[in-house]
Amino acid sequence: MKTIYHSSTKYFLVVCVIIALSFSSCESFLDVDLPKSQLTNDAVFDSYETATIAMTDVYSKMRDKGLLTGTSFGISNQLAIYSDELVSYANQSSANYNFFNNSLLPTNTTVTDYWNLTYNQIYSSNLVIEGVRNSKTLTSEQKNQLEGEALFVRALLHFYLVNLFGDIPYITQSNYTTNSNVSRISTEGVYAMIIEDLKRSIELLPLNYISSNKIRPNQSTAKALLSRVYLYGKSWIEAENIASSLINETTLFSFEDNINNVFLIGSKETLWQLQSANAGQNTADGATFIFISGPPLAVSLSPNLVNSFTSNDLRKSNWIKAITNGTTTWYHPNKYKERSTTTASKEYSIVFRLTEQYLIRAEARAQQEKLAGAKEDLNKIRLRAGLGGTPALTKADLLAAILQERRWELFTERGHRFFDLKRNDQLDQVLSIVKPGWNSADRLFPIPQKELSTNPNLRPQNPGY
Repeated sequence: MKTIYHSSTKYFLVVCVIIALSFSSCESFLDVDLPKSQLTNDAVFDSYETATIAMTDVYSKMRDKGLLTGTSFGISNQLAIYSDELVSYANQSSANYNFFNNSLLPTNTTVTDYWNLTYNQIYSSNLVIEGVRNSKTLTSEQKNQLEGEALFVRALLHFYLVNLFGDIPYITQSNYTTNSNVSRISTEGVYAMIIEDLKRSIELLPLNYISSNKIRPNQSTAKALLSRVYLYGKSWIEAENIASSLINETTLFSFEDNINNVFLIGSKETLWQLQSANAGQNTADGATFIFISGPPLAVSLSPNLVNSFTSNDLRKSNWIKAITNGTTTWYHPNKYKERSTTTASKEYSIVFRLTEQYLIRAEARAQQEKLAGAKEDLNKIRLRAGLGGTPALTKADLLAAILQERRWELFTERGHRFFDLKRNDQLDQVLSIVKPGWNSADRLFPIPQKELSTNPNLRPQNPGY
């Protein structure tokens, strides 16, 4: 049965209860109203259908608001502006302005929304975890599925928060009193809890997808994040092993040899994607990035990025589109090619795809001096792009080539470029040249001022703010 993210009329009222508990007039993630009817809340988890809607509603929130949305407020856009992928044409009243100029303040409303909306999505995941664990009517298989999904989402959202804000709270329950006094823990501690959640998620989730078009996570989805977490944590052996297990799982997905198929709904290499809200609707990413005349109203691709591609790179000719007014040329991302509705949806917003696993394994292998295997993985991607094999020979040259390949392959996909520069200690080296407003403290976002005022346990503020 195809699972959709929008609630059916039959279950709308009952699901509204859990949504209201999560998002009722909350300006802060700590400002969550106490449950008004625990009995009604429990009723959501008496039925697999309503419990499923409670879980998939979290995906809807992730798709529409917060860090992972494809709208202009999500990190695909804002981190691309913050780093060196996009040029902003925004005026000072736009949300893009302070990101492009690297002039964020603790009172920035977009940063505050990132914090609050993401923690509210985490809170909703915790409600699902607690609800299914306490359910007397769900089967063990149903409980495992839903809890596994919620644990994966909780890990995913904390992963992005820790990479943006540094030391953060790791929220694992919905108790109001506890959450109102929560403290930040070290980045290392956050990573340990992410890994714990993902390992448990992998144990609970099924091997096969339970929905068409891979819109519900399975074991492979959780593994995809775990391999990335291990890579960021410099656990090279673990990163290589998990990436290999995904690459070898050819019955569920496989590498797309045709570059034009990578971002279609039915792409063979998609590991997990967020379904559009309605039939015929495509991605917010396409609506955000595509423009049909110049000058652009919001953003365009950085000339530096566009010019870094060789002329024969198929990604340049297929994933980047030139727009000219006769005298000036601008470029927009063209990975998603639909900017409005179509008769049937053609594209969903892809969160994990197999190509990243080849890049993860290549980097992990290079770090272990397994240079031949690293080159093989890197060349798999280069050959699809119409390029020859990498000329890199040494470990240092190969790691530099992998970083460059990640820039070409993953641009404007939920902040990969910023995170890659950050974890390789190259933010200052690269961005200080192309971003006049850049300084070293910009590697972290500020903790929202309202959060520090509400809960002193979150202090001190990040350096530089």
